[in-house]
Formats: sequence, C-alpha cells, structure tokens
Amino acid sequence: MINIVDNSIRICFDDESLRFTLCRGETVWEWNTSYVPCLEYERGRLEFKDAVSISHEQVENGIGRGIRSRYERFRIGDVEIPYTFETYVWVERATGDIYFEWIPICEEGLQVKHVYWPGEMSFEQKEDDWYTLLNFQQGLMIPNTWETKLGDIVFDGYFGTAGGYMPWFAQVKGREGYLALCMTPWNAGYQAEHPAGGPYTHVHVWYEPSHGKMEYRRIMRYSLLSGCDYNDICKKYREYVNEQGKLCTLNEKAARVPAVDRLIGCGFVHTGIKTNVREDSDFYDKNQPDKNNHLTSFAAREEQMRELHKAGAQKVYLHLDGWAQPGYDNQHPDYSPACEEAGGWEGMQSLADTMHDLGYLFGIHDQYRDYYLAAPSFDEDYACRLTDGSFPQHQRWAGGPQSFLCATQAPYYVKRNFEELRKHKVKLDCAYLDVFTCNEGDECNNPRHRMSRKECYEARNHCFDYLMSQGILPSSEEVNDWCVPSMVFSHYAPYDFMLREPGSPKYGVPVPLFNLVYHDCLIEPWMMDKVSEEEDYMLYAVLNGGAPYLLRDGAYPNFDGSFDSLESSLKEDIRRCEVVSKLHEKVAKCEMVRHEMVDGDYNIQRTVFADGTAVTVDFGKQKFEIVYGTEKETRGKGWENE
Repeated sequence: MINIVDNSIRICFDDESLRFTLCRGETVWEWNTSYVPCLEYERGRLEFKDAVSISHEQVENGIGRGIRSRYERFRIGDVEIPYTFETYVWVERATGDIYFEWIPICEEGLQVKHVYWPGEMSFEQKEDDWYTLLNFQQGLMIPNTWETKLGDIVFDGYFGTAGGYMPWFAQVKGREGYLALCMTPWNAGYQAEHPAGGPYTHVHVWYEPSHGKMEYRRIMRYSLLSGCDYNDICKKYREYVNEQGKLCTLNEKAARVPAVDRLIGCGFVHTGIKTNVREDSDFYDKNQPDKNNHLTSFAAREEQMRELHKAGAQKVYLHLDGWAQPGYDNQHPDYSPACEEAGGWEGMQSLADTMHDLGYLFGIHDQYRDYYLAAPSFDEDYACRLTDGSFPQHQRWAGGPQSFLCATQAPYYVKRNFEELRKHKVKLDCAYLDVFTCNEGDECNNPRHRMSRKECYEARNHCFDYLMSQGILPSSEEVNDWCVPSMVFSHYAPYDFMLREPGSPKYGVPVPLFNLVYHDCLIEPWMMDKVSEEEDYMLYAVLNGGAPYLLRDGAYPNFDGSFDSLESSLKEDIRRCEVVSKLHEKVAKCEMVRHEMVDGDYNIQRTVFADGTAVTVDFGKQKFEIVYGTEKETRGKGWENE
C-alpha cells in the first residue's frame, strides 16, 4: 500500500489490486472491489496487472505529490509486445484537486479500442441522499433508491454529444461529494449502471483512440467537496470553465450582435416548405407514398405569420425547414436554389421581408455534416475517411444515402451558401446548422485534410463564428459545453425523457445541470406540449427560464420529441407563450444561481436567478408560481381556458 498525504487529502494505492481510495477528512471514496483496471482491444482485453513489468514510484515537485506507475510490455499468447503506458495520480497542493493521468509511452504491437481507467466508485448504500449526476442532455439525478432502471444513454455517453452536454459526472452521499471532470474529453465518454430499485449507481469514464492510437495524455480531475449538493458541484464546474476563458455570456454576445436582445423573449415557430423523402431513405413510407412529399408555398407561410400577428403574437422567431429546391434533408451541402414550386428566391425574399415588417425574426435550417451522395458536388475524397480507408455511410434521413463531410471543409461551404442567400437579398437574422452540437465529433484520416475530433469541434465553431461575423445568430440542434463561446441558441436543450414516448418511465429526477452552469450564456427554447392530463412540458420551460415554442412542426413524425399532444387553440398557445416569454425577457441574461427540491419533494421544484426572480413548480398539481421581486404570478391547471 502506498499513501500520499497533502493537507486534508489522502490518496491510498493498493499496489496489488491497482485500485485507489481517495479521502478528504473523514470521507472515503474507494473504487468498487469488482473493478479491474483494463484496456480493450480487438480480440479481447488486457488487465493492467498483466504487464510483464510493473513499477511504482512516489513523485513530488513544485505543485504537488503523487504516484507514477509504469506498465511495460504485455504478453498475448506466446508473443510479447512492447506496448507500454504510464499512469500518474497526484494531488495539486494549491487546490486539493486529484488528477488521474493515463499516458501512452509505446503503442507498438497493440491497437487499443478502449481504456477503462480510472475506476468506478463503490456507491452501494440505498439512501435517498446518495445520488449520481449525469449530463445526459439537460441533466439527470439518480438517487440510489430510484425504482426505474437506467436505460441506454444516447451516443454511448460520448462527451460533447446529447449523451454528455458537459464532460463530467458526480456523486454525492449526504453532503459529501466528488466532481469527476474529464479535461481531455474529445475521445472520451462515460458508462453508467443503475438497476431497478438500486441499491447502487456505478459510473466511470472510458477513453478511445484517435486515428487508431491513444496518441495523447488523458486526464481526469477529481474534486472532493464537503458540505455540498448538486448546485455546488455545478458552480465548481462553472469556475473551471471561467478559468479556461470559455464562459461567454449572452451580454457579451449581444455586444457583438445586438439581435441577441431581440431574440430574447421570442415565441419560436418551427415549420417548413418542402418535404421530399427519397425511395432509398429509411423514412420512405412504401405503404402511403403520398406522405413522402409535401409542399407549402412561401406565400402561405407569409400569410401564416400575418395571422399570428393578428392573433396577438408580439415577438416571434421563424425557423424554416426545407426552403431549398432539394427539400428538407436533401443534397446537403448543395442546398440551393430556393424552392421553385414554393415561389423561388422572390417568394423567400418576400417572406423574409414580411417577417421584418411584422417585427419578427427569420432564420433557416441548414446542414454541413450529412454529406449526401445525391449532392451535385459530392466527392468521396472530401468525406470523412476512417483509419481502415472506409467511409461511414447510411440512408436514414429523407435525402437517402449519405456519408459525412469532413468538417475541415464545412466553413468553406457555409461561406459559399450564405453568400448565395445574400446575393438574392434574403435577409437572415438567424441560422441553424443541424446536428453539430448533438452528434459526436468526426475524425478523418484522409492525409489531404486529416482531422481529429478536437479539430472537428473547432471547425464547427468556426462555422458559428463566421455567421456571427455576418450579424447572423448561429444555432444548432442541442447545446454543448464546447460550443458555448460561439453559439447563441439551440433548437432545444431537453431533459432526456422529453425525446421518448410520453408516459415513459423517467430514468431519474430531471435537474437543470446545464443551466446551473450556462443559463446566462445560451438561449434555449422549450417544448410547450401538453402531452397528457398529467404532464405539461410548459412547466419545465417556466422552471428553466427559457424561451417557448409557439408552434413546433417536427420534420419527422414521432421523432425527436415530435409526438401527439392534447389539442389547444392558437389563442391558448399564445397566452401560454406570453407567460414564458415574459419570464425569459426578465432572466435570460441571469445566472441560474440555485435549483432545489422544495421540502425534499421531487415533484415540487424551485429555481432562483441572479436578479432574485424565483420560480416554483408543482408537477403533481400542475401549477407554478413566479415571483418577480414584489410581483407574484401564480397559475394552475386549466388557467389557459379562464
């Protein structure tokens, strides 16, 4: 056993099991006894203890103390391979933070698929105040007593995707907790397990190679916190982001492009022009072919916007799908000209002008990841190439067979296409670059434009930055940690259950982890559907101080949260949106300083914003209360019909 002690922090390392125990004062966090440090390769796995030579040494330098271990050479069958790596676990003296570093030394003889280290914590006690925090979309808290089994996490828990908006997870027992932060998140993610009824939740990080090699040092930072809850953990992470210079607020973005202030408080309208589902698409309906194609003219959308204005909708942002000749999700990145049957460039320009005459904002759907084989300029040489020379392909979306455009090329296409829109005098306030912030970063091994996942995220941000430079507010499908400095708003930032069939069991308690860190940095529109008599998504919009969806016509039925909901009148929809918009105008630029379960009841939740505004929601009784200083607004079930 090797022990490192620095102030109140103690690291204990069992040099036989290779497991660590972390201590702060009297609180102990130990790796689960069933965990075995290992790495996975094509034909199986190797445990760290299988190394031919293992050595450990204590290290002390000017910033802290730790344990360096070297795992040198491995034997597979009768063959000894030179594969070697090190681990370095150390405590930073200035902060008490503990760093776990996995360092490749020699990668000859083995192509690793995953490294599973550091290990999961033992977290076995069945108590309500023992809980796990996962950044699964907006945020999920899983008490150890939670009755529902944790289902699949989208994108396999990749950090930087909908499965991991922020690159950390955490656990709290009573008032003691840890924050596990991945400082190298580009080729990393997490796995979590919670069986039905508990009594435990296990969570751990995994690393994957980049271009077939582990290639660079991987770092996890553990902060051991005392007297904390999930709010403190989120604020600890916000401090880290601020230290990195990545906490870019809406105030800062509005200083660059004043239209940010006009978007705040808008009711979002999502609708389209042309749908064209090709026969070679997975979405093609062979039994009802008439459903595969749909067309609405620009003039009809223009009239719809005038009707909204007459009905009393004061602030509106229109997100327009399928505006180009190929139709929605077709032939990207060659998405031009404006749909001729719908009125062409003149019709689109007229719609944009009408939006501005009404005082509304106008934006379009666009796409620079899905690279359709039917695109006139498609060239396999610019598609993402894997290390084995192959090109990923599928035919899920309306446009049929596609690969992925190497993101190094995306900024050029963005410039080309938006110059075309400008040439035809289509005045845009906003633009939506689909899937960038939802899907994992891509890698490309083509030597002409080789790209890592980290470089992919940088290229996606370059696209957002270009739009901002042109006075166009950029958005994408969801939110994510890496895009905060460059993006203004999203399509949504939902709790995970909102994208499943209404009524599905919740995997845990929905908590706004992302908004506790970034509420004042991005605009998030929220679904407003009444999906049943017992569930009204408007309550989550109010609780989160977000923008409302006034009308939401999803491109694909029963997909991405576009499910049937209870019918309501346009008058009711506008009244509901007015309440959410009023709150959004008040708090959009405010930090969400706290979220809490009132009296420990998961059904009664409260958020407090930096200006003192407080929102309390009772999900059981379907009512809410907003307190603006001395002004109080209380609404209950059925108020829209009063």
